[in-house]
Amino acid sequence: MDRFEQCAVPAVPGGPAADVGTVIARMRAYRSRWPPQDGVAVFNQVYLTVTEAVGGRIADGSFADPQAVSVLDVRFAELYLTAVETEASGGRAPDCWRALFAYRRHPGVRPLQFALAGINAHIGHDLALAVVDTCRALDCAPEDLEGEFRRVGDLLVTLEEEIREDLMPGPDLLEIADPLTHLASTWSLERAREASWAAARVLWRLRGVPPLAEEFRTRMDAGVGLVGRLLLTPCR
Repeated sequence: MDRFEQCAVPAVPGGPAADVGTVIARMRAYRSRWPPQDGVAVFNQVYLTVTEAVGGRIADGSFADPQAVSVLDVRFAELYLTAVETEASGGRAPDCWRALFAYRRHPGVRPLQFALAGINAHIGHDLALAVVDTCRALDCAPEDLEGEFRRVGDLLVTLEEEIREDLMPGPDLLEIADPLTHLASTWSLERAREASWAAARVLWRLRGVPPLAEEFRTRMDAGVGLVGRLLLTPCR
């Protein structure tokens, strides 16, 4: 079995998350395990905030198809959880995550960079795989998920704006804020989301040709990993 097929239903140590509540509990466990200045902890807190917001929207009926959103949210999170556990056990995580794991304690990398690098890895690589996996689980095509995909994406864009404001250094650190502003402005969540949607549709079309699907996924992973390394360029 090639890696694309394996990634379609990722094996998370301790068993796959059953629902959004389980995902949130595991992220909270990570939060208690890592110091807050750890780069992966910074992203984990961002992702926890997003997942809690999505869970709240599912509970209050904001989504037309809450089951689809719940399945997508869980499958999406499993890829992050798997990457964390793989790295912790000495395994080889996907390229898109490797830079964040390597630079997580670098003193010259700012919290905003850690957050954006994690979002880049998760949106740029994992989201497309999660869409395909959700389609397999629900026996549907990506087009059937597009409405909920975009509603979740709109929520992410709103939260990203808050994240940028919260994590940007204050005016007393202009020598850092200026290059950081330039670096952060080179990456767009909205464009990454659109690219991920296109990648999901391609992977879905390639599902009957596993070698090509895996080659596409591998190249996507490498490209997202390159962007992640650039986002983690030390600013001091």
